[in-house]
Amino acid sequence: MGSYDELSKRATNMPAGLDDPHRPFVDEVELNCGNCGGTMRRIPEVADAWFDSGAMPYAQWHYPFENEELFTDRFPADFICEAVDQTRGWFYSLHAEATLLHAADQISEPVSYRNVISLGHILDETGEKMSKSKGNVVDPWSVLDEHGTDATRWYMISASPPGNPRRFSSDLVGEAQRKFLLTLWNTYSFFVTYANIDHFDPAAAPPAQRTELDRWVRSALHRLIEEVTQQLDDYEPTAAARAIAGFVDQLSNWYIRRSRRRFWKSDDAVAQAAAYHTLHECLTTLAKLIAPFTPYLAEEIHHNLAVNDEDSVHLAAWPETDKTLIDIDLNQAMELVQRLASLGRAARSKAGVKVRRPLPEVLVGVADPTEAALVNAHAETLLEELNVKALRFIDTETDLVDYVIKPNLPVLGPRLGKEVGQLREALRSLEPEMAAQIAAAAQSGEAIEVAGISLAASDLLIETTEGAGTATAQEAGYTVVVTTETTPELEREGWAREIVHLVQGMRRAAGFEVADRVELWLATKEVALRNTVQNWADHIQDETLAPILHESPPELDSHHADKQIEGMMIAVGVRKIAD
Repeated sequence: MGSYDELSKRATNMPAGLDDPHRPFVDEVELNCGNCGGTMRRIPEVADAWFDSGAMPYAQWHYPFENEELFTDRFPADFICEAVDQTRGWFYSLHAEATLLHAADQISEPVSYRNVISLGHILDETGEKMSKSKGNVVDPWSVLDEHGTDATRWYMISASPPGNPRRFSSDLVGEAQRKFLLTLWNTYSFFVTYANIDHFDPAAAPPAQRTELDRWVRSALHRLIEEVTQQLDDYEPTAAARAIAGFVDQLSNWYIRRSRRRFWKSDDAVAQAAAYHTLHECLTTLAKLIAPFTPYLAEEIHHNLAVNDEDSVHLAAWPETDKTLIDIDLNQAMELVQRLASLGRAARSKAGVKVRRPLPEVLVGVADPTEAALVNAHAETLLEELNVKALRFIDTETDLVDYVIKPNLPVLGPRLGKEVGQLREALRSLEPEMAAQIAAAAQSGEAIEVAGISLAASDLLIETTEGAGTATAQEAGYTVVVTTETTPELEREGWAREIVHLVQGMRRAAGFEVADRVELWLATKEVALRNTVQNWADHIQDETLAPILHESPPELDSHHADKQIEGMMIAVGVRKIAD
């Protein structure tokens, strides 16, 4: 209706002191009609507010009084959206009026809309309904000011399917921002940083040959296009958003991490160009896929990386799937390697051994011979991921665990009497292989005989312990065992990796650019650590871009600090070498 002052300017009759724009006071207001010159008055015969809302598809076109062709072309709506409490309100009234008005006419679909997204209620962080009296209402503007509109939109879409209630708080939006938006932004920043250093031209023709890693991520990308398109066509925005988030995680934490050396120190120009073109394709395609979800981030990435002259990502064509690039077998193989790598890292974590410390061997158990062949074909990848020197397959759990078998005394005591002691001794002296056979028989329900005594599975208590010097992780039929016993050579290699890690941290703390060359100082009184610096000098210098290495205390004008590696002190200093 506008403000009171605006109404006063148009009114021919405005009661003095009208400050309540509801009935019956508003019935006295009369307005001038700008089109016909007549007087407008409120119609008193209003059937129901929901009936009026249901008339929206007709009222917006002034149908049936005019615009019949336009109305017929637009009706029914492809999609509407409102909260779940409109199920018996707007949703119903739209269909009810469409049925009343069109059941007998020429319109083929006597329904008002083809698709609907019914939104669940928004709750507070603990799952309680928001209420001013409880003081748990979240001010949306403070969330937008702190995290931005893209982060808020992304959380609201990806947190839960539309029909479900969802919790909401600034912290939850911030978590979504860190997990997805910052991961994507860091991936984009990584590309821009190295592309600028190497003067990458995305308009140049990409190499005909791509590495297996390139082919894998392109296959995953085009599977993503296919899935997101289908989910959005089916009005499933949450599923589409989660698929995008999963791909971004794979792009950042697998593709870039495994391709990093190709971007910044590759001696193979073709492989480096393939990496740039592949990552550029992924980012520009992602910009289009996320445009409906995070429009501002999508626009920024597209504006900076698009090769053509498109003004906006929101004017660009939607990506199309290239089925020739999808390699299901390669995707499955990489998924298997990633699962085993995850189990291997879990085993290392269980043993408290950092990934930077190399280990001698990883043992892998898979039930399917086909999968074993896939693992073998990608053994180098798995070895690099787990930082181990050798891979060996295992067929039985005998290689993985030791079995300790004891008599179940509450069950056997009354039955065997003094013979229990004889049985206990026989079980204690079992060879590992025989113990494994008894355990397998108990698990499968087969007959068991020990020291001439017939036993059932319930008669025995079977415990498992990991073999000495190993750590095991198992999941869904897959087993990964890492041998944690090390050698002096592997220990020194691990120390060299730790030194590289320390120097990289010093470079970042000093604000150096990724391509800056540095002068490096490393000084320690520990003989073993000093020998490591000497024997691994080439590796340390190569990894830290340090053409000059001094085995002496850092100079005062360098960025320097005393650090520790497994309790051994080492002084580290870095200084940028002038161009």
